[in-house]
Amino acid sequence: MSADRLSALTSWNAEWTGLRAAVLGLSMTGFSVADTLAELGAEVLVLSESAEEEYERLLPVIGAGLELGSLAQVPAALVDFRPDVVIASPGFAPSHPVIRWAQDAGIAIWGDVELAWRVRDKVLRDDGTPADWVLITGTNGKTTTTQLTASLLVEGGLRAAPCGNIGVPVLDAVRDPGGFDVLVVELSSHQLWYLGQSQPEGELYPYAAVCLNLADDHLVWHGSAAAYRDAKAVVYRNTRVACVYNKADAATRRMVEEAEVVEGARAIGFDLGIPGPSDLGVVEGLIVDRAFLDDRARSALELTTIAALDNAGLAAPHIVQNILAASALARSLGTEPEAIHAALQRFELDAHRIQVVARHRGVVWVDDSKATNPHAAASSLRAYPGAVWIVGGDLKGVDIAELVADVGSTARAAVVIGVERTDVVAAFRRHAPVVPVFEVDARETGQVMNRVVEIAAGIVGDEGTVLLAPAAASFDQFSSYADRGHRFAEAVRDWIDRGSADDAGIPPSAF
Repeated sequence: MSADRLSALTSWNAEWTGLRAAVLGLSMTGFSVADTLAELGAEVLVLSESAEEEYERLLPVIGAGLELGSLAQVPAALVDFRPDVVIASPGFAPSHPVIRWAQDAGIAIWGDVELAWRVRDKVLRDDGTPADWVLITGTNGKTTTTQLTASLLVEGGLRAAPCGNIGVPVLDAVRDPGGFDVLVVELSSHQLWYLGQSQPEGELYPYAAVCLNLADDHLVWHGSAAAYRDAKAVVYRNTRVACVYNKADAATRRMVEEAEVVEGARAIGFDLGIPGPSDLGVVEGLIVDRAFLDDRARSALELTTIAALDNAGLAAPHIVQNILAASALARSLGTEPEAIHAALQRFELDAHRIQVVARHRGVVWVDDSKATNPHAAASSLRAYPGAVWIVGGDLKGVDIAELVADVGSTARAAVVIGVERTDVVAAFRRHAPVVPVFEVDARETGQVMNRVVEIAAGIVGDEGTVLLAPAAASFDQFSSYADRGHRFAEAVRDWIDRGSADDAGIPPSAF
């Protein structure tokens, strides 16, 4: 297929027949890509190292081919297929052999999000236009902010759907026959890297966008902190109306300052301080908007109160920041303050996000297994100062020393999990030597959290908080962060059912 014809594929109604598309990965995202392309009439070959039985069974039904096997080297089947475009699932890093092969061969590389943008006109609104897109990224808080934003927009009367990295492929939302006014798209740094490879005709033009924060994460995948930052910055490219940024995070401000946006797009700041004109913030316990009103130089609109958020379990500082960001996005689309207040009264955080799993005899047990990097764990520790901190796992190449020195030193004690605990223990030895450290050397996944809870219960006694905020991924010992959190909650309940924590055996300190 010629480059000109490939560049013309910017509508569901374009001529997709004859396109030879190689799809990498057969997860939920990979299948949505293959299904979409097959419906469009393209010739599709899916390549994956493994496949769920359901997806493997459905591929022949939709008319797509499948090549299962190692992708450590470029498969001969892919070379023989001679693809016009390679569409990769987000797990394929820039250094992956197949991605490098496609780049060297001059083959177009798309992600699922670019494909969804190209065919976004499959279902149109009453005015004949496709849904607006709101983009959300950040090292932490993406999913909560995506859910919040969609909830606020729906309360305000718009048909809005959360999708993307949150678990619903964007292509599924685009093809929903009911249609939407707004798609609220959570984007990982992996998906944004692929968007950064787009040719001009494949670039997104979002209505509004936000990068919530930036801290080192996924450094192995991206290759460097600079590359990770550059991928995140793509979220603001071509924004049409509102670039929302975190005033407390200088990196997000710089992203907005450097972004190529549509003329007239506004920079909207948020933080926990008093807002200036064009910002959202907090004034004497009130969440206020000084951005989306006529007299923003001298007045503000009340959206809700910290007290109301506290009653709803949403008053942790980092959650309030997410609420401010979501409110800014919703206000940019016209959602009224009354709708925001009402939606926040009903909103509930997902499991494993600063979730109180038990209160027993003066002890609060908190599951924040979703805190899979140091930045997220720091937010949790600030919300629960003096907690017994459960920390460790797969650090993904990130140095935990700064976290320990900054807020880890305020912990009452540290209970260290993970297959490899040396770096975590060393960080405490060097930067927080007064914090007692206990290592959990249980080998079996089913035993890890039982031992964690026994140790933590013995430390905390009759009053305090035990906080699971690992600052690390879970895959060294658990199937997911959700599995880790679920096992923690189960172990807590088992401990409470067995009675007092007084019988806990506390091992000697690692030192």
